[in-house]
Amino acid sequence: MPTYRKLPIGVLLALTALPALLIGATLWMVAGLVPACTVSERERLTSPNAAFDVVIFSRDCGNTEANTQAALVPPGEEVPFDAASFYSVGVDADLSPRWISVSALELTTPSGQKPYRSDETVAGVSVTYRAAN
Repeated sequence: MPTYRKLPIGVLLALTALPALLIGATLWMVAGLVPACTVSERERLTSPNAAFDVVIFSRDCGNTEANTQAALVPPGEEVPFDAASFYSVGVDADLSPRWISVSALELTTPSGQKPYRSDETVAGVSVTYRAAN
């Protein structure tokens, strides 16, 4: 029958703490390379039944082009940095949101710009897009 020796506590600590420190340092350095995104809210309009706020915002993730986005969020809540927008275009634009009813919303889109995303419905709200004059 084989005999087992206990590891000295110093060796055991080195074998567990050193890999943890190396992984932590690597994650810390990699996190510094990834740009942090910031959300700049431009306009907010609460729905007639106060179920949603339509928020017009831009997202800056370091060296990115201008953008304008629209999302529905619960009333009064901040737009999360990873919010899924239902409308997105690659320019600074005034979307002039307007609630038509509790389940219908209208946005003004910039002329001559193809949007990255333009959903027709979001969270049970239909979205109409009107071209700017």
